[in-house]
Amino acid sequence: MELKGRTAVVTGGGSGIGRALAHAFAREGMRVALADVDEAGMAEVAGAIRAEGGEALAVPTDVADLASVQALADRAFAAFGRVHVLCNNAGVATSGGIEQATHRDWQWVLGVNLWGVIHGLEAFLPRMIAQKEPAHIVNTASMAGLIASQGLGVYNTSKYAVVGLSETLAKDLRPYGIGVSVLCPMGVSTRIGESERNRPAALANPTPTAAAPVELIGRFLAPEAVAGMVLDAIRANRPYVITHDEGLEPLRKRFQRMERAVLEGKR
Repeated sequence: MELKGRTAVVTGGGSGIGRALAHAFAREGMRVALADVDEAGMAEVAGAIRAEGGEALAVPTDVADLASVQALADRAFAAFGRVHVLCNNAGVATSGGIEQATHRDWQWVLGVNLWGVIHGLEAFLPRMIAQKEPAHIVNTASMAGLIASQGLGVYNTSKYAVVGLSETLAKDLRPYGIGVSVLCPMGVSTRIGESERNRPAALANPTPTAAAPVELIGRFLAPEAVAGMVLDAIRANRPYVITHDEGLEPLRKRFQRMERAVLEGKR
């Protein structure tokens, strides 16, 4: 897929992987529409892209709110006419056992991580199909959407759903010439561990949980390295972006357990 001269939309574009994606797309000669609840961070990214001669639009957006994402789509299409790459990237995390999770935890994490992806599809996909041009959608999940980790139950749930959604979406959109990739990183040097900074007051827990942070295995990659992998996946229309070699062994063990379950069930 040719990227130069086309338009990308990146949610969660004010920091981390979203920030790196925005810069990577701009370096490829793409116009970029950024969305985030972090208006200062998003404005900084857009300003840096413009300072380097690129085109960037910053739109304050709460991906958990469909009307907000629809407004983002309206702004992006009004400014650039077309959208060729949609990165449903905004995400938050909370830790602690499922038995400790509050209803507000579920609302907040699923609202951003899962409904944010769904809202992105609802707002952008009909117009992307109507364009009848090559396009690509990248949904940010996590290795936590492929391998369950103790103490990340709410987050795991949201990311497993994004993986399943993306795998099905890839099949559904094949007739339209729209590719789909699901991004499943392990450790990346972002601020997702500080997600509470953007938690809406209405969904805050009256008594904050005291869960210990979950220790992640493997290296921590720079967001820029992950962004490069995403660009490669878009060009090659690869369905998965799995960033760490360290994920291979846990994945093998998971599917070996499934294989044993099938074989033992026949005895």
